[in-house]
Amino acid sequence: MKKLAMLTAPFVQEMIQATTNMYRLGWDERNGGNITYLLEEAQVLPFIDPTKVLRTLPLPFDAQELAGRYFLVTGSGKYFKNVQAEPEENLGLIRVTGDGHAIDILWGLSPDAVPTSELPSHFMSHIARLSVDPDNRIVMHCHATHLLAMTFSHPLSERELTRTLWQMCTECLVVFPEGISVIPWLVPGSNEIGEATAAKMKETRLVVWPQHGIYGSGKNMDETFGLIETAEKAAQVYTIVMAQGGIKQTLEDDNLKLLADAFGVVPRAGYLND
Repeated sequence: MKKLAMLTAPFVQEMIQATTNMYRLGWDERNGGNITYLLEEAQVLPFIDPTKVLRTLPLPFDAQELAGRYFLVTGSGKYFKNVQAEPEENLGLIRVTGDGHAIDILWGLSPDAVPTSELPSHFMSHIARLSVDPDNRIVMHCHATHLLAMTFSHPLSERELTRTLWQMCTECLVVFPEGISVIPWLVPGSNEIGEATAAKMKETRLVVWPQHGIYGSGKNMDETFGLIETAEKAAQVYTIVMAQGGIKQTLEDDNLKLLADAFGVVPRAGYLND
């Protein structure tokens, strides 16, 4: 059966749209940022022959829990601004091998590119999120400007950072009631930062990397993009408010409790005062 052109695949178009918007918003300068999109085999079979492997690359950790799974990924050293014009050079469809120690490249990453250097962190986060949410499909990393700036000027207590963001925009508590996590500064691309992020991903869908950026996860591209977008908007409002002379009035805990009740969400335990 003749395969459809990969560039017509809905998941490729979603990735192109997301990377284009992230670059436009200034979240992914140069080759900063990466996305991995977990796909079902039924989604990819209309577009590729799974027996035709272009290249096989080793993995620096055991991904046995993802054996046989397919992912659309951004490439290492690739610029998000170029994805729309040259998707086959900047994106790749990969499959984790049966033993979990390598990946097969099935499409893209032409001619000799490799997946994002943050692939270990992404795979570890996928494993963590799938353990608490089997519908999770996206892990997204970027350098959202105002969230990044807050890691220099705001206390990095998870409770304090979450509360500040909740208080900046009414919708924040509704969008991420579980709060936002923070890990220590660690070398990017390492198993260590992947393990630290994955541990937090079992508790929250947003993990801040101080002086670097943020990780977000979700069931689909819109949810994940919107999650980061909402937190970043709150961080931007906070930045403007502080430049205007500081907070004079804000959402109080009583307001946040009423909001949670109205929208049927449960704030992270201990984050609101009794």
